[in-house]
Amino acid sequence: MSDAAPVVVEAPARLHFGVLDLRGDLGRRFGGIGAAVPVPSLLLEARRAPALAAEGPDAERALAFAQRFAAYHRLDARVRFCLHRTIPAHAGLGSGTQLALAVARATAELYGLPTDPAALARGVDRGRRSAVGTWTFAAGGFVLEGGHRSDGDGVAPLVVRLPIPASWRCVVAVPRGTPGLAGDEEAAAFARLPPAPAREVERVAHLVLLQLLPALAEGDLADFGAALAEVQRITGRWFAPVQGGGFAPGETGQLVERLREWGAVGVGQSSWGPAVYGIVGDARDSQALAERVRGILDAGGTVYESGFSSVGARVWRGDPRVSP
Repeated sequence: MSDAAPVVVEAPARLHFGVLDLRGDLGRRFGGIGAAVPVPSLLLEARRAPALAAEGPDAERALAFAQRFAAYHRLDARVRFCLHRTIPAHAGLGSGTQLALAVARATAELYGLPTDPAALARGVDRGRRSAVGTWTFAAGGFVLEGGHRSDGDGVAPLVVRLPIPASWRCVVAVPRGTPGLAGDEEAAAFARLPPAPAREVERVAHLVLLQLLPALAEGDLADFGAALAEVQRITGRWFAPVQGGGFAPGETGQLVERLREWGAVGVGQSSWGPAVYGIVGDARDSQALAERVRGILDAGGTVYESGFSSVGARVWRGDPRVSP
């Protein structure tokens, strides 16, 4: 295999289904659940070059992540990144984490650096609160991460990773509107949040452990969707003080209600939004639902329809593929 061959990384978007604990009474805070979807996705190509450079959509942000990764490893990185497509920014689909990890993974492949997910995340300063995007990048499927220790700042561990039944489909709608929080604004929002009621934190944990996860393992979409909807209802109240309600402002709340009325289960908002999702049991229903949503979405909005990603980021260097 030629060292001159470019490294290509294709990363799925991630849906963030909910935070588990804003209190941290047991020594860990946050934690979260989510899943990978194949559309929208990121496609990045990287090759050795005379200097560090980037081109294509989100090139400035990609270059900043590359500089951060190089500084972390004290590396004179000379790489040219070409972004062929990106995930919509600040929509609740994990665009920043997926881009950061893709840049880190490509650079690591070119320079022979460690490629385990936690190491990549540390190198680009991701995963400070949520590690859902890190683990969907690594493995796809449904993930549950265990939150941050109160005495450390490492990447939260992956506790559970389960495949999602191939027949389950997802409709994701991204209305045009106020971008979701990220970066310093997100950190400031978390700092303003009051502690979640202890009984509600316990309720979320109970739902996840004894309804949502068993339902997913058994392929029971109705029970999975019911648990996920209840988790969204509870955690939406936790974030209401900073986002103005249980859902992001604009079309998001209305879209959630329409998806539910039109037969989707497991309906909710991904992360800070404005993206929303609804899960159904087969492709025909999913395609019909996507068309109905397109019919009511204001101009500038986008609808995606797909199954779930059974693997994380695909990485290859020339041919054959480096990893699944």
